[in-house]
Amino acid sequence: MSAFVTLIVPSATRRRVPVAPAVCLVSFAVFWAAQRAAHVSMIDLMVYRAEGATVRAGGDLYALRATAAHLPTTYPPFAALLFTPLTLLDTASLRAPATAANLVLLVVFVRLSLRLVGHARVDTVWWVAASAVWCEPVWTTLRYGQVNLLLAVLVLWDLSRRPAGGPDRWTGAGLGLAAAVKLTPALFPVFLLAAGVVARLGGRDGGPWLRHARGAAVAFAGATALTAAVLPYDSWRFWTDAVFRASRVGHAEETANQALRGILARLLHTPDPGGLWTASAAVAAALGLAVAVAAELRGRRAWAVCACAVTALLVSPVSWTHHWVWCVPLVLLLWTRGRRAPAVGVLLVFCSYVPWWVPHGADRPELHQTGVELTLSALYAAAGALFLALAWTASRPRSRTVPRQAVTKE
Repeated sequence: MSAFVTLIVPSATRRRVPVAPAVCLVSFAVFWAAQRAAHVSMIDLMVYRAEGATVRAGGDLYALRATAAHLPTTYPPFAALLFTPLTLLDTASLRAPATAANLVLLVVFVRLSLRLVGHARVDTVWWVAASAVWCEPVWTTLRYGQVNLLLAVLVLWDLSRRPAGGPDRWTGAGLGLAAAVKLTPALFPVFLLAAGVVARLGGRDGGPWLRHARGAAVAFAGATALTAAVLPYDSWRFWTDAVFRASRVGHAEETANQALRGILARLLHTPDPGGLWTASAAVAAALGLAVAVAAELRGRRAWAVCACAVTALLVSPVSWTHHWVWCVPLVLLLWTRGRRAPAVGVLLVFCSYVPWWVPHGADRPELHQTGVELTLSALYAAAGALFLALAWTASRPRSRTVPRQAVTKE
């Protein structure tokens, strides 16, 4: 009998252990088949490859118009340097390894997100990744061959690591490199700087935050300076001209633009909301950073990081739906902190593909949306605003109830 148990128990264990990874692998395989059946273009990956080819050929990076859609270069020139290895494969051969790399990055992103919210179970990584691949921002990231997951991994790796002896030589490196590739993550070092300054003004030691922000600034400056040495003309073009022209990225009113600028453009039925967007973005940035700093200074790093990410997405001139991969740690944070109803609501929003329910296309119907269409095409930003409100309540100091003393008559 004991021999029988000895044989059965290990086999049962072997059957249990790989269940979560197996389910994740099946989910990824079905996802891959669905992407192939949908004949996804991976158009952004093609643009990245064209940028790398332009760098190798010594061409004008910001005069480039790639693919049949004539898409321009929109990232800082450092990104184009990183894209040069893509030219080693032709466009057809590039799709499979790019998809596989993004799936691996998704698993890493989920792992880092769970570490951020304080959840350590390994099996949960596989279950969450198996589900997250089907939410709209992740689906669209892989559909276009985007770099969103790579940038999010750099940010979370940097902000979730805790060196034993305090900040080390790698502190800030992930943030700086992410900002050098794409400017939106640059708000994270600003958040760290603000936290350090506020801490010092409040009589606390703001050194750790300031050193972290300084490390990010050094990494960003180093990557940018290296690029300027290799690509001086393109660097000059970007930092003196292209960076100020948000219209190069695409039409502000496109339903895929889930930033404040896109919402205002659709609401006002104008391709350029102008000064109103500038003022709204400034207010949103101030409020969002205030929430993030308050959470950080009260030891709630997960709330702070997610609040900063949402703020960056809202105030950016363009935040396409695939930029909202940050919905993954948002949902995990809300769920693990007992905010189950908001967590389910946010999950449904990002799994509903709702921005694509409204009319969109080359004839720009977004400029003539009805009230219902305006609402549907603003739900990502609405979910972000709801999260910021919840983060604010979570960052407030808990009130201490002082028991009343009994009053007696003498």
